Amino acid sequence: MSVSDQIALQLPYLRRYARALTGSQQSGDTYVRATLEAALADSALRQAIAGSRAALYGAFTSIWTTSHITEPSFAGGDVGMHERAAQERLATIAPAHRQALLLTTVEEFSREDTAAILGIPAERVDTLVDQAVREIESESATDVLIIEDEPLISMQLEGLVTDLGHNVVGTAATHRQALDIFGKAPAGLVLADIQLADGSSGIDAVEDLLKFGDVPVIFITAYPERLLTGERPEPTYLVTKPFQEATVRAAISQALFFGSSNPLK
Repeated sequence: MSVSDQIALQLPYLRRYARALTGSQQSGDTYVRATLEAALADSALRQAIAGSRAALYGAFTSIWTTSHITEPSFAGGDVGMHERAAQERLATIAPAHRQALLLTTVEEFSREDTAAILGIPAERVDTLVDQAVREIESESATDVLIIEDEPLISMQLEGLVTDLGHNVVGTAATHRQALDIFGKAPAGLVLADIQLADGSSGIDAVEDLLKFGDVPVIFITAYPERLLTGERPEPTYLVTKPFQEATVRAAISQALFFGSSNPLK
């Protein structure tokens, strides 16, 4: 496999991380692009990031923490209200804290790899994650709709959400069920699979739900490549199956903290 192919395999996940870290797809992609440009100019760096996922994230971290990059969406004054609000809230969380949380939960790096990416001692990682959780778990309880066709996964998500203090208004296995439940009890957060029981699409269900108004959505799927294509606006919150409960917990905290925004526009 060529160096470019090896790097390409990891790009969808780096873009997911960059978007969650910066609060917008365009901003995140700007830093990912800068990372790739740095690799093109440095053959040793290119070889390193091709052979190690942690090295790729480490190179991105170096660019993100040291570079002053003009982000087109802000420079042009076209930032939406929700995206601007997300950026303002992001600024209240220490960057190292949210990096440690995202790397260990959403990206599922080990403590040692996370430490290498951030350039800190391994024993410091747990402290940063704990601090991040305390900073963002100040949201009020909300109503949650779960769109998931696997009963065991649906039950697992319901238990997790309830343990976090939220209220599950219903679980749906199909597009139609999701609309019926949401029509009777609008939720403040949606957890959605993208492939449902009757062959219907969780993406289509979410698009229809968002016609009622903006609501944070977390996609939980075994097929992240269907959403991380770079060809269309992508979801801010995307968890890959099989998931760790800590990953879902982190995504819920972020979604509620950063506020409502349409994930598919």
